[in-house]
Amino acid sequence: MTSPYDAEQPPPVQAEILVASNRGPVTYSLGEDGELTARRGGGGLVSGLSAIGPDADALWVCSALGEGDREAVRRGVGEPGVRMLDIDADTHADAYNGISNSVLWFVHHLLYQTPLEPVFDAEFRRQWAAYETYNRAFAQALAESAAPAATVLVQDYHLCLVPGMLRELRPDLRIGHFSHTPWAPVDYFRLLPDDIAEQLLRGVLGADRAAFLTRRWADAFTQCALSVLGEEALDGKRIGVHGLGADADFLRERAHRDDVAERLTALREQVGGSGRRTIVRVDRTELSKNIVRGLLAYEHLLRTRPEWRERVVHIAFAYPSRQDLAVYREYTQEVQRVADDINATYGTPSWTPVVLHVKDDFARSLAAYRLADVALVNPIRDGMNLVAKEIPVVSDEGCALVLSREAGAYEELGEDAVVVNPYDVVGTTDALHEALSMEPGERAERTKRLAAAATALPPARWFLDQLEALRA
Repeated sequence: MTSPYDAEQPPPVQAEILVASNRGPVTYSLGEDGELTARRGGGGLVSGLSAIGPDADALWVCSALGEGDREAVRRGVGEPGVRMLDIDADTHADAYNGISNSVLWFVHHLLYQTPLEPVFDAEFRRQWAAYETYNRAFAQALAESAAPAATVLVQDYHLCLVPGMLRELRPDLRIGHFSHTPWAPVDYFRLLPDDIAEQLLRGVLGADRAAFLTRRWADAFTQCALSVLGEEALDGKRIGVHGLGADADFLRERAHRDDVAERLTALREQVGGSGRRTIVRVDRTELSKNIVRGLLAYEHLLRTRPEWRERVVHIAFAYPSRQDLAVYREYTQEVQRVADDINATYGTPSWTPVVLHVKDDFARSLAAYRLADVALVNPIRDGMNLVAKEIPVVSDEGCALVLSREAGAYEELGEDAVVVNPYDVVGTTDALHEALSMEPGERAERTKRLAAAATALPPARWFLDQLEALRA
């Protein structure tokens, strides 16, 4: 069988282990001189695939995301073990921005303002057809690339239909699907048109095993399947949980390189003042991360507990996300506006209450981790949230973790965190005060326990556990 979406590529070598995800392990940029430059990414999947070794006969199937990627496919440039699909750019945009990020993400993170949205009209149906086309391209590529009885791990909400489509093409394969997001509760999931809700569930259940980051999300999926499809839909299906942890060895080594030390010095200068405490958050300006309410809680702290003025600085890294969507651009602007208002209201010549950075800088993020006295992680809803796990691992002096009960990480870290309702600004203010006031000894002991829990299932083990469970 051939795929019309990447016909310019030679027939792929068949692999025993395949991973499918929207974003791959490498991206290409196209210079003005026409030269292609490759940049490798990180994350749990990259660590996991490296853990199985170079002789494991593995293949990563992903999408070309930009013009550099598409040019690399056209020229036949590629990394060993990676198959990049040159799916039509308009189809990808409709599937990725129109459905994945503007519908499925909103459903699973409970983000809709329901008096006005969602509106599932003809434009939605047109974009849904693109989502089907996008998923079918992956299913066909995997079917072409998989050796007999191979193992396929399909990743996330972008590719919910792939397992079902692939099962029809290649019933011999062992197929798993892993969701990196929360899964919506039944009543919210049923905002979707009935046929779309059914199609999504049957797509995921085309896998032999569907897995999630927490038991809560796994149970929500099961309840949706029972409500929409009935008990028979789960016959012979396995539902698993794998709580992705932080990579302690990598983080601790990377956090002590020279570039991090330079940024740590610069941050200390921005914080200023001997003995000032720091509240650190590191997020994308993603709607679910709840950055604005975090800033409002900090402002309320300064207003109602003036003893903290000039004694604490909020280091807030809010890296722009999905800026091709208007709602995300507006949210990023609101983050900047609220931070500016706090600084204008409370700042002094020697004290800037909020140090806000919006340009992504991993080394600077690690420097902030090391400097943190308090880590603020207050998402409206989050599949896991690795920042909550990474900061206790890296923090130099130990940190108190203020953690939303709606983050997946709450299941593992809640006992030693200061837990908040993410919508409760006053409650979050109280939690920040409690965290800032925590005795050093208690903070250090909590940090040790948090770090141990955070690293219990590092990325390589997380990936291998899924592989082993699917093959069992």
